[in-house]
Amino acid sequence: IGSFSKEAYEFVDFLESAGQSYWQVLPLSPTGYGDSPYQSFSAFAGNPYLIDLDTLCVQNLLRQEEIEAYPWGGDPERVDYGALFDSRTKLLGLATKRFFEEPPADFAGFLEENQFWLPDYALFMALKDRFGGENWRNWEEEIRLRTPEALAKWREALECEIRLQYFIQYVFRQQWDALHTYAAEKKIKIIGDVPIYVPLDSADVWANPELFQ
Repeated sequence: IGSFSKEAYEFVDFLESAGQSYWQVLPLSPTGYGDSPYQSFSAFAGNPYLIDLDTLCVQNLLRQEEIEAYPWGGDPERVDYGALFDSRTKLLGLATKRFFEEPPADFAGFLEENQFWLPDYALFMALKDRFGGENWRNWEEEIRLRTPEALAKWREALECEIRLQYFIQYVFRQQWDALHTYAAEKKIKIIGDVPIYVPLDSADVWANPELFQ
């Protein structure tokens, strides 16, 4: 589907050489059911599909042969979302373990800056995986209603899965900021799409039910 890769930077170069000023993109949030960017599990999070795996190799978080060992679909002209999800999840999990062996100095600041949404989102995604993708309204009552005891219990039980989500969002922000800065230097403005929908089955509604009907 494309990512924050060298091809994205080459596209910025193409826009500059063609005398263009704008690059309009779809929402960058994680896609929900049906892989639609308009049904996201979060209005704040970034889509892990857009993370460039080659950049993680340069950072010694992955190796090229590890990437090539996973299936990515049989037709180069069609996206196999099932293969994309499975392979990326496993590879990003591997990169997460290496990342937390010695987290960079700015990681703590990233967590603090995004404290207003990231812990809830990370726990939500970990829980959704644990409960087989079920809508949060079908979860066990204590965690569905976010009792303090249930939140503490699941944060401890799903620590590794939560770390994965922290890593994904940190790397996404790193790569997106780098591409955005490059485009700005080339006088290319990146603009988003108009509509944003907050689905019922999202971390936003689960964590802030008082804000929604």
